[in-house]
Amino acid sequence: MQTTIKSPISFGGKGLHSGAPATVTICPAGVYHGIWFKRTDVHIGDRLIPARWDAVNRSPLCTKLENAAGLSVSTVEHLMAALAGCGIHNAMIEIDGPEVPILDGSAVPFVRGIMQRGIRPLAAPVMAFEVLQTVTVKEGEATATLSPSDTLRIDFEIDFVDAAIGNQKKSLVMNNGSFARELCDSRTFCRQADVDAMQANGLALGGNAGENAVVFDGDRVTSPGGLRHADEPVRHKMLDALGDLALAGAPLLGHYTGVRAGHSLTNTLLRKLFATAGAVRLVECDAAMAQRLPGYGLIWDEIPQVA
Repeated sequence: MQTTIKSPISFGGKGLHSGAPATVTICPAGVYHGIWFKRTDVHIGDRLIPARWDAVNRSPLCTKLENAAGLSVSTVEHLMAALAGCGIHNAMIEIDGPEVPILDGSAVPFVRGIMQRGIRPLAAPVMAFEVLQTVTVKEGEATATLSPSDTLRIDFEIDFVDAAIGNQKKSLVMNNGSFARELCDSRTFCRQADVDAMQANGLALGGNAGENAVVFDGDRVTSPGGLRHADEPVRHKMLDALGDLALAGAPLLGHYTGVRAGHSLTNTLLRKLFATAGAVRLVECDAAMAQRLPGYGLIWDEIPQVA
């Protein structure tokens, strides 16, 4: 069955890149509504922005959605990952600013908030996109691929010159609570040189190392408290990938493989998937298929508790 959140829940804070404060509120929605954002600080024109792949204004730093009127909301990936990982199919997300708050740099505050509010089943079957053909996109040394699978599986590999990151690989099937258990508390990360460059250009204004990002400098983790996982960077990349794939407009049944991939490349992959004749189809999930979707089998006690 489709789902929504039982009652509204709000989160407030600064945006990572803009530094602008905002409050985002996840509100219940009915069947076949999907996920939409609503800019409550704007009072003229079209305030609704669809959480969908074809509304993405591609950026290497975050995922930014924009409607036909040019109104946008950015850094949606962690919230979208939380919704997908909790199995939420329908929601109206009200936000009073241009960027979703970064919170602790992971998706765990959203996941815990959603699960505390509770998930309400709706009287309609879940629809999912089933990948039928392998599609691949490349950009330099980065690649992203979707291939057929009876569940959503994410494989990711990263490779950084910084010794504290290095080469990391991980593979997960995204059901039975694996997102909440394995990925949702992994924070966004960056190199100290990148932080300096972004701040010099007026970006990362809402960032605070140790509170909402992991900062690496060569062979050192400079953020207080260190890492939550030895391979936290690749786990966060998988979190981002789930959030970006959630912009398909319905759960995906497919095997995603990312090598050095980022937000823009994953969106390019979705665009190619939906542009390739016969590569994907929309299917109605029976009970067995629904049990293979992200969010199924999520247990409260398995959601990480972080300070």
